[in-house]
Amino acid sequence: MPRNLENIRNIGIVAHIDAGKTTLTERLLFYTKTSHRLGEVDRGTTITDFDPEEQERGITIYSAAVSFQWKDVTVNLIDTPGHVDFTAEVERSLRVLDGAVVVFSAREGVEAQSETVWRQADRYGVPRLALVNKLDREGADFFGTIDQIEKRLGAKPLVLHVPLGLGPPHVKDPFRGIVDLVEMQLLTFPPKDEALAGGAALTAITKSPIPAELADTAAEYREQLVSTLFDFSDEIAELAMSEAPIPPELMRKAIREATIARRVVPILAGSALDCIGVQPVLDAIAAYLPSPADVPPVEGLDPVKLDAKKGPPVPVVRKPDPKAPFSGLVFKIIAEKHGDLYFVRVYSGTLAAGSRAWNPLRQKKENIAQLWHVQADRREQIDEAYAGDIVGVIGPRASVTGDTLCDAAAPILLESIQFPETVISMAIEPDTSLERKKLADVLEMMKRQDPTFRAVESEETGQTLISGMGELHLEVIRHRLERDFNLKCRVHKPRVSYKETLGKAVTVKGDINRQVGGQTLVATVTLRAEPIAEQAPPIVEQGWFPESESLAALAALMTQSVRESAERGGLKGCPLWGVKITVLESSIPDPPPSDVAIRMAAAEAIDRMLEAAGTVLLEPVMRVEVSVPEEHLGDVINDLQQRRAIITATEIRGGVNVLTAEAPLASMFGYSAAVRSVSQGRASFTMAPLKYGPAPADTADSFV
Repeated sequence: MPRNLENIRNIGIVAHIDAGKTTLTERLLFYTKTSHRLGEVDRGTTITDFDPEEQERGITIYSAAVSFQWKDVTVNLIDTPGHVDFTAEVERSLRVLDGAVVVFSAREGVEAQSETVWRQADRYGVPRLALVNKLDREGADFFGTIDQIEKRLGAKPLVLHVPLGLGPPHVKDPFRGIVDLVEMQLLTFPPKDEALAGGAALTAITKSPIPAELADTAAEYREQLVSTLFDFSDEIAELAMSEAPIPPELMRKAIREATIARRVVPILAGSALDCIGVQPVLDAIAAYLPSPADVPPVEGLDPVKLDAKKGPPVPVVRKPDPKAPFSGLVFKIIAEKHGDLYFVRVYSGTLAAGSRAWNPLRQKKENIAQLWHVQADRREQIDEAYAGDIVGVIGPRASVTGDTLCDAAAPILLESIQFPETVISMAIEPDTSLERKKLADVLEMMKRQDPTFRAVESEETGQTLISGMGELHLEVIRHRLERDFNLKCRVHKPRVSYKETLGKAVTVKGDINRQVGGQTLVATVTLRAEPIAEQAPPIVEQGWFPESESLAALAALMTQSVRESAERGGLKGCPLWGVKITVLESSIPDPPPSDVAIRMAAAEAIDRMLEAAGTVLLEPVMRVEVSVPEEHLGDVINDLQQRRAIITATEIRGGVNVLTAEAPLASMFGYSAAVRSVSQGRASFTMAPLKYGPAPADTADSFV
């Protein structure tokens, strides 16, 4: 039976690494009695970090789905990684979720990956609430973190909690509770040891009057809260103007509307590790984040009318109704020997085990052999999934991450998922030639699972090149080859993935007039090309739209042929980047050219484009953020400058200097050991892809 959509929450936990996402997830599972033990990240005993690599490193690498019940609400939750090398896991999770809880460390505030996940949530229009976590840490700054959320993320914080005290137990005024500004009560929680004992203590919260030392602060933020809600509830405004009591349920209704409209971000306070503020997070998820019925109907295109000859694309809408035609999106694949497990978000209709679904992009029918309810590394087989569900499917073969599955009688093509380009690669070889085929098969399987992982065989050397998002990403891949597949491989030094762009704008013509197999091939393709600021693969546009159907088909074929030829790369053999190519009106011989002739002319046009414009070698530039004590600041800056880094900002967060810099990836290999050395182990850093910029002349000259 389909569940009431109003009582479902599909949410994600997202944050910078070490902000406390997985610890919070463990507490949510424990307090909802889904788990009967409290897993610890440091001990490798958490439910969602079940992979051996995750347990060994103490970080999340793969997103994990879990479900639990809180009061009358079913929460489908995805715990995501915080490390930038695994940002694809966040990208694909946010694409299919209705809401998110963003976790911030009260000591470090808004960090580099915090900004990245926030932008990802913005891109997919995901409403969110924020938890300022780790208020029991030395240097915790609740209001400073809120200020950063407002200034650095451009958000409108709506403070719902005020902490009682800050810092660890040994300080004069430690963190020990929170003031709920909706109820205007102090909430205190049993010690962690009592919570672990379960029973009545599991959900026990002591409610008491607000202490005198917090009365003024609570009154100030309560007034801010009420005045912000004036824009969302005339009733609240009227009650406030007449100084009448405002019912908490009325406030929650207004907060919910403002949150779902993405006009505000509710701010909660807590310490997940010490079990303070966990139940209020559960209450906020149920009260403020949207259900599938609260978000707009999913939009897609009619795949039948996508052909350029049939006019502009026709939009199609699907409401989250179990009785509507089925539509869903594949957002993750776990590659397994006995059949891949496809994670599908069901947007409309009903999906039944033993049925078939249509993939409109691949033009193939897919078997839906089995449906599974997935709980981290545990699974339970089910018969049907309904609109609003997230389900594991076994049976499809042709589909990949980002593909749509739908009812063949009512096709729809949903927006796919865009993943960042790889920035680093390294050569890998099996120890023996007998394992070469096994390595190729395993890498192919891993590519299906991870859309940011690439593996190609080099034509020049015969070596296999694997590419990913960073050194850690490739290291995890290598360890998995050894641990899971017993493949001993030799690896070579990681190298940067360079790109090429055009040196200038040009207009060129590709002509072909030759005899091939007794047939005369004649065709012309004219194009205009220019370098652009957009950090993306080549944009190829059709700039010629003949009225006759036959010429329109030729113009579309020219555009497609130019797009395919541009994928070959630039003069130095690197992929083209930041280039816009427009296919212009071209002369058409009589009789009209064949498909082969057009493809040959397009290739000739690309060759002439590269020759006329010349190319500029581009290297990946990283955004580096280093946290370092004052006494080692100069040494860290000096080391960064020697690596061709440009310092763009310095600030103090939680009593520690934070440097932001732009540095070429080629100079940052091994930086982890170097920064520990110059800071005597007291500095930490994060690094994320930022852009591509011109490479030094000596690097460009080294390409033959």
